[in-house]
Amino acid sequence: MFIQGDLQAVFDALYAMGIIDPVLKMDWQTIHDDMNREPQKLKQALKAINLCGGNRDALIKTIQGFEAATVNFVALEVARELAESNNIQVLH
Repeated sequence: MFIQGDLQAVFDALYAMGIIDPVLKMDWQTIHDDMNREPQKLKQALKAINLCGGNRDALIKTIQGFEAATVNFVALEVARELAESNNIQVLH
């Protein structure tokens, strides 16, 4: 499952909430390992995020309802998808 719609809107919501900078300083391997142990948490979070349709206020409200580990999963997923998107744009 992927984030559908405006990926930048999700990043902006995470950034506005002050989530991006702390996650950048964390051990991403640990987050990734935790995410692999509990993939349903990320899947449920992405479903909820996709229902927001890119609305920043709805995204923030939705993300605020997640537990801390799930927020980290979402931040890591956003980083991964942005990197993949950038790689595709550079290749074309």
